[in-house]
This record gives sequence, structure tokens and C-alpha cells, in this order.
Amino acid sequence: MHHFKRICVYCASANDLPQVYQEAAKQMGQSLIERGIGLVFGGGAVGLMGIIADTVLSGGGEVIGVIPEKLRARELDHKGCTTLHIVDNMHTRKKMMMDLADGFIALPGGYGTMEELFEATTWAQLNYHTHPVGILNVNGFYDPIVQWITHASTAGFIRPEHRDLLQIDTAPAGLLDKMTTAVIPSLDNWLPTTA
Repeated sequence: MHHFKRICVYCASANDLPQVYQEAAKQMGQSLIERGIGLVFGGGAVGLMGIIADTVLSGGGEVIGVIPEKLRARELDHKGCTTLHIVDNMHTRKKMMMDLADGFIALPGGYGTMEELFEATTWAQLNYHTHPVGILNVNGFYDPIVQWITHASTAGFIRPEHRDLLQIDTAPAGLLDKMTTAVIPSLDNWLPTTA
């Protein structure tokens, strides 16, 4: 069983997104508050990032932002964070976000969200961390990724023990429940060795 102190949420920084995605960010924030889980995020005041941070803060929850100086200089940082870490580059940002969290969730997003989601998943696969990774599949947004996982698994590119490495649900509460019982396969049980 996993017990979460803080969950890192990856999501869009784009503004003017459809209401269904904005509402999902609010619901995710509310679920974190209800369970007493702090938020680690990219430190931005814009897009779904800003919405989830505002929601957790309004409920009295802990919000830790990590933002590169380059983005902070453009005044994109969230001014209300419980703690805001300003770092020198994206690599440092992603590593710090991982170190601060004991679970990872991707809400809908673009290139950056995909990169972070798959990096967190790969690190779990290789046991650089042993924390659950989840996808909040809002409005079918991640259906193509789910289809790709099935395709890659069937074709042999993803091992059977890693087929369910990503937890997937359409509702925040359901996703958190799945992540609580998620099993991260041990590297010792599957990593091939040379003869």
C-alpha cells in the first residue's frame, strides 16, 4: 500500500482550455485536499497548473512549486505557493519535482506533460523510484496513449509485467485509489542479464 504525503501533478500551462479540463484540474485539487495530500507542480500560475494550485491552496493544502528562472523571469510563477523553488534549468526542475513527491499524476497537457509522464514512468520501470504513476483520462484525452500502450505491449516492446505500470482512471478519487494499491515490479525480477 502506498501512502502519499505529496503527489506531483503534470499538466498543461496553456490558458483558454475547454471547461471540461479546467473542471478536472479543480476536482483533482479537491481530491488531494480531501485526502490530506500536498501538491508538487511546475510552479506556474497559468493553465491547468494555476487552477490545481489555486484549488489546493484555497482548501488549506500544501503547494510546492518548482520553476526555472527563465520562466519565472516572464512572471509566470505562482505567487501563492507554500514554497516556490527557483532552479536553473528544466533538468533540475524535473529531478526536484520527483524527489519531493511520492506519486505522479498526468492531467491533460502537451509536449512537456508527455515528457514528464513518460520520464516518471521509465524511472519507475527502472526502479529509480518506486512510486505509482497515474493518468487522469479526462474526456478521452489519453485514449490514444492507452491504445499505444496496448499496441506496444502486444508487439513486445513493453513487458507483460509493465503493461499496467501506469494507473488510469477517469475520476480523481478512482485514480488515487488505484495508485494506493499499485505494484511497481522489482528490477531484479525482469531486467535481462548477459551470459
